[in-house]
Amino acid sequence: VQLQASGGGLVQTGGSLRLSCAASGRTFSAYVMGWFRHTPGKEHEFVATISQSGAGTDYADSVKGRFTISRDNAKNEVYLQMTSLKLEDTAVYYCAASYSGSPYYALRRIGGFDLWGRGTLVTVSS
Repeated sequence: VQLQASGGGLVQTGGSLRLSCAASGRTFSAYVMGWFRHTPGKEHEFVATISQSGAGTDYADSVKGRFTISRDNAKNEVYLQMTSLKLEDTAVYYCAASYSGSPYYALRRIGGFDLWGRGTLVTVSS
């Protein structure tokens, strides 16, 4: 499986963006999918995960209520809808896939993910 994130860009505070992550391969529905973000000088930060079926989701406290993760297994895509964006949401966002067997709610760490896509930059300006 290869992952490719897209949808990043420049947005003002309070605005919205929708990130997409397209996956190649036929086993997409078998993976827990996640989004992480990274800013220079900081560690990768957990953002959200979603179960294989899409029924279960988990969010970092910093984005809960503002971001929504979803997936379309028929299209091999996972999404991150971001609303009410804040300056501190500025980062490079990465999608990742896990086939570790761990449930989505136990994967708040980058070590739990096996495959990573190239990031997409989100810049929030005032």
